[in-house]
This record gives sequence, structure tokens and C-alpha cells, in this order.
Amino acid sequence: MTMISANIELGGDEAALTAASCLFHGFSDQSRLVILQHLLRGEHRVVELTEHLGLAQSTVSKHLACLKDCGLVTSRPEGRASVFSVTHPVAIADLLTAAENLLLLTGYAVTLCPKHGVRAHD
Repeated sequence: MTMISANIELGGDEAALTAASCLFHGFSDQSRLVILQHLLRGEHRVVELTEHLGLAQSTVSKHLACLKDCGLVTSRPEGRASVFSVTHPVAIADLLTAAENLLLLTGYAVTLCPKHGVRAHD
């Protein structure tokens, strides 16, 4: 039986495992993480995110599209712009906090992973 948390048993359900893997992929990019962390502070337009985060507009737009496709952010029109916000702020904040706690518990050992660690990105 496969479990992704103490409360969610996936038990060999391939669709549920695929969905969980896709969800974590949504969190797998540093730019997406920083965008999510910023949106947890409040809703923003793309231009505001580019100014605050120092990222290119195309980068922010690309990552917002990914996060929106994953159901992690939503947007609403405001004039000619779109305003973005986190869809489930408490759940996303809890997940990011849990990830921080796990990183502390493991001493950031994941950074040493040959496939996904710091050196793998050089």
C-alpha cells in the first residue's frame, strides 16, 4: 500500500499516484516556488510579480500558466490585466511548511542527490 501522508492512502491506485507526482512537479521549479510564496502574501498582476521578483515577464507568465494548469493558482480579469492568487492558501502554506520541516530534519540532504541535487543542476 502506497501512502503519501498519514491520512491519504493511495494503495496502488495508479491515477492517484500520477496525480500526486504531477502535483509535486508543480512545486519542482524555484521560480514557481518563489511565485507561490509571493502570492501567499496576496494577489498580484504579472507586472507586479516581475518587479518584485526580478524575473522576466515571459518567465512569470510561463510559470503562472503551469501553476494555473495544476490548479494551484487562479486569475481574474482586472481591466486589461489578470490578477493572480493562490487557490488554496492554507493547504499550500501547510505543504511548504511541511517541506521546510522535512528539509531541516534531513539536514538538506536532498541537495546532495546526484540526480536532483545542487550538482545535478550545474
